[in-house]
Amino acid sequence: MNKSDLIKAIAEDAGITQTTASAALDATTSIISQELADGGEVQLIGFGTFKTAERSARTGRNPKTGEAIEIAAKTVPTFTAGKTLKDRVNHH
Repeated sequence: MNKSDLIKAIAEDAGITQTTASAALDATTSIISQELADGGEVQLIGFGTFKTAERSARTGRNPKTGEAIEIAAKTVPTFTAGKTLKDRVNHH
C-alpha cells in the first residue's frame, strides 16, 4: 500500500473526502516527525510507540574496496509495535 492507497482507505473508512484524509495524514506524519526531532516520543496505545535511539559511532567496511571507514554516531527513529498490533498481525 502506498500513500495514495492509504489516503483512499482512510477517506472511505472515516467517511471523509480524500482531500481531508490527505490533510489529516500529512498533519499526523508532520507532528510525529517534529516530536521525534525535538527528542520526544509519540505513543499510540494499542498501535505502537515512535521514538528515537542513539546509534554509536563504529568502524565499517567499504564493500567495494574493503577499506575501513568510520561511521559517525547518529540519532535514528524507531518504532515499537504495541500488543494489539502484534496480536492482530499474528492472528490474521
